[in-house]
Amino acid sequence: MNTIKDLISNNADKYYKFYSLLTEWNEKMNLTAITDEYSVATKHFLDCMAIFDHVEFKEGASVIDVGCGAGFPSAVMAIERPDLKITMLDSLNKRLNFLNCVIEEVPLPNCSTLHARAEEFANKKEYREKFDFAVSRAVANLASLCELCMGYVKVGGYFVALKGPSVSEEIKMAETAIKKLGGELQGVINYSIPTTDLCHNLVVIKKVKPMEKKYPRKSPKPIKEPIM
Repeated sequence: MNTIKDLISNNADKYYKFYSLLTEWNEKMNLTAITDEYSVATKHFLDCMAIFDHVEFKEGASVIDVGCGAGFPSAVMAIERPDLKITMLDSLNKRLNFLNCVIEEVPLPNCSTLHARAEEFANKKEYREKFDFAVSRAVANLASLCELCMGYVKVGGYFVALKGPSVSEEIKMAETAIKKLGGELQGVINYSIPTTDLCHNLVVIKKVKPMEKKYPRKSPKPIKEPIM
């Protein structure tokens, strides 16, 4: 069976350290249902790496991963591009405890963690429209995600959602939200994960104007009542 070192040529040692920490911590808390080495390498690491094949990140760009979970895609992005300034945001502190361990031991000096609800901190002056990119993977439907993420993105920046094999219906349902929140759909990129039969999608939305101050709405409205 293929291992991380078979599948990943660059930074394999860092990926293996990340994998070791992930499986160790996963025994005491629920970080991922995917735990065997090949599946983590393909369904997590290679899947997240694909963002760099299709989206251009300028040198030193600031990135916020909203609902970062176990660090996908942000930890992978940090390994691949140590020049990026990455903020990992999550509402669950125990996940951030894991990620702080990853940051220290892998190490990932270009990362920091932020314990917050996405809809609350997007209204704070120090975070509102301050990032070149927001990214998110496996968090919510696209309409809800736009409301949770677009407030962090500068005008001229991008929100990139990592989605599964079928996104057409989500995009259709999110058309109003994208427009109301200052965004413009730039493209939907379908890609395959090497050594698997899986195809996923990147949804790329450009921030073309400031977001109205009334957004994002307080929890749980972005999730329970997405803009339609």
